[in-house]
Amino acid sequence: MDAQNKTQGTEFILLGLSSLLSHEIHLFLVFVTEYLVALMSNLTIIILILLDSRLHNPMYFFLSQLSFLDICLSSVVVPKILVDFLRQQYTISYNQCLAQAFFLIGFAGCEPALLAVMAYDRYAAICQPLHYAHRMRGKLCVQLSLAIWLWGFLNSAIYAALASRLDFCGHLQVPHMFCDVPPLLKIACSDISVNTLVSYINSTLVGLIPVLLIVLSYFYILSSILQIHSKIGRRKAFSTCASHLAVVTLFVGNAFVNYNQPRAGYSLEVDTLISTMFCIVTPMLNPLIYSLRNKEVKGALRKLLNI
Repeated sequence: MDAQNKTQGTEFILLGLSSLLSHEIHLFLVFVTEYLVALMSNLTIIILILLDSRLHNPMYFFLSQLSFLDICLSSVVVPKILVDFLRQQYTISYNQCLAQAFFLIGFAGCEPALLAVMAYDRYAAICQPLHYAHRMRGKLCVQLSLAIWLWGFLNSAIYAALASRLDFCGHLQVPHMFCDVPPLLKIACSDISVNTLVSYINSTLVGLIPVLLIVLSYFYILSSILQIHSKIGRRKAFSTCASHLAVVTLFVGNAFVNYNQPRAGYSLEVDTLISTMFCIVTPMLNPLIYSLRNKEVKGALRKLLNI
């Protein structure tokens, strides 16, 4: 009998939630508030981009993709946490656990590739403005968007397929707030060498390569900005990149801490804080960063509200 047949009736206990029993009312209020802010702010960004013709360009097309990804990323995790708090039952079935891990890794895997494409868009706009319209034509943007989604979910399919072959031998306590592959590997009693190897390879392909492409893009962007003689011109050129840089730093920093913990791991309390930052706080802050620093977005919002 294979591992999946032996474990498909399993129900896992989420220790990251059960350890917070004494704070569940406060945390429920905090989580639901942060989730609603993330949901409404990202939906607002998407609606503004759809309705305002001034925002119909590649940069905002990819920004709307980022907002949609953030909604999906937080929605994979937070509603289940809120329901568990209300029911005071911190468990998840084996099939639900694999499904949650699949979608979580899929959405999280799309984001670095999307941020890399957004960095290339800024490179094309600042370093090669005369060729920008051709380089970032509409058809190419759609193709890049589809490639990003296929890339992220091909990665998650590999993770989920390998995780489905693990055996847990009665170790049903997941040291986390939700189901993700790294916590499942910690409690598996079957050989995880292939899972670990694939994890390192995928981390390089899905995480490191996009970050290197972002760094390379901004190296050329910075070189071009420094060649602008006017201080106002330099400030204007850099301001178009500031929001993207802030989002990249926030996502990469949280993802690195979340998926590169020391072998012994952190305490459950620290794990909970890190997971909250990655799945709730980051999606909540991204649209705020763009709306606070971007005059065009603020202008579109004022137009929508007739202010």
